[in-house]
Amino acid sequence: MDLKKESLALHKGNRGKLEIKSKVQIKDYKDLSIAYSPGVAAPCTEIKGNLDLVYEYTNKGNMVAVVTDGSAVLGLGNIGAQAGLPVMEGKAILFKTFADIDAIPICLKSQEIEDIISTVRNISPTFGGINLEDISAPRCFEIEERLRKELDIPVFHDDQHGTAVVVLAAIINSLKIVDKKKDNISIVINGAGAAGISIAKLLMEDGFKNIIICNRKGILEYDDSSLDRYKKEIAKITNPKKVKGGLKKALRNADIFIGVSTSNILVKEDIENMNKDPIILAMANPNPEIMPEDAKIAGARIIGTGRSDYPNQVNNVLAFPGIFKGALNVRARDINEEMKLAAAYAISSAIKEEELNEENILPNIFDKTVVDKIAKAVSKAAKETGMARI
Repeated sequence: MDLKKESLALHKGNRGKLEIKSKVQIKDYKDLSIAYSPGVAAPCTEIKGNLDLVYEYTNKGNMVAVVTDGSAVLGLGNIGAQAGLPVMEGKAILFKTFADIDAIPICLKSQEIEDIISTVRNISPTFGGINLEDISAPRCFEIEERLRKELDIPVFHDDQHGTAVVVLAAIINSLKIVDKKKDNISIVINGAGAAGISIAKLLMEDGFKNIIICNRKGILEYDDSSLDRYKKEIAKITNPKKVKGGLKKALRNADIFIGVSTSNILVKEDIENMNKDPIILAMANPNPEIMPEDAKIAGARIIGTGRSDYPNQVNNVLAFPGIFKGALNVRARDINEEMKLAAAYAISSAIKEEELNEENILPNIFDKTVVDKIAKAVSKAAKETGMARI
């Protein structure tokens, strides 16, 4: 049986991947009276008098909403809310499996910005955090930006920031192997959507300076009138040498290629034109921008993809469970840049330096110690930057 058939059998046989289980038993009328009416009035009254007590008397502090409008689901595109539900269920079980966080899929029928913001705002009292998922750019930027301002709980678009955190962790460790420093390397990002722009921002936050972003038309240029506001903003602060042209021009003498675009757009000659010991993070799914075996032949020193059947899988699941756990543990108001950087360095440090090699730049996603390392680092950063409530 192939993966497609196995997946269909799993989903149909279980009628999805989620269920709700009670933390308490209701065996008799006394149990019913304590857990529900009339006993439940007691915590309700306490919370009314002090809203912070909702974290003490309910599951809000360990509950995350996984919100999508179905407009950019995996590599499937705009398939709609109902078709996106299996993915959101999957995200919810990853939260539970890796961080013991309860997550609820929220698939919205509308793809209007105002509808999404209004809905998330109105359901926010139930949740300790909001994970935005598979919402297309550029709408995802405005939705997250406004919700972060309006809500007092973390709002985190994982397609942007989870990807950026894991990419930064991979680069931190890769540079140790090739013995290069962030100050004098050139990075090319192909793909100017949610992930590409967020990766560039986080790398710059960490001190990387020479970054070029390309889209389908070529290198992003600030004076291109066709760019939306978010592409214009990132074009203004990247490409410091003002290189013009396409991806091939950008890659000449580059040290790192980061692909968050489409399959098979990189050829061997592109890698041959890069600097010595190039690092290739080709993360298009299901097939990367170049297959690892071809990249290796062309001279790539380190290769990562989004796939689990090759070494160095660059996978968001390394980041978001620990980031949310760390944020929820201190009742964070937001997830800021310092918390994301802390997460990236925690991931990179999960591998001992003597164990680093070309095929081992990121920890195994099933290493149960990684989530706690990230959570501790994120909680610490939240406290140090005033994001924590406790």
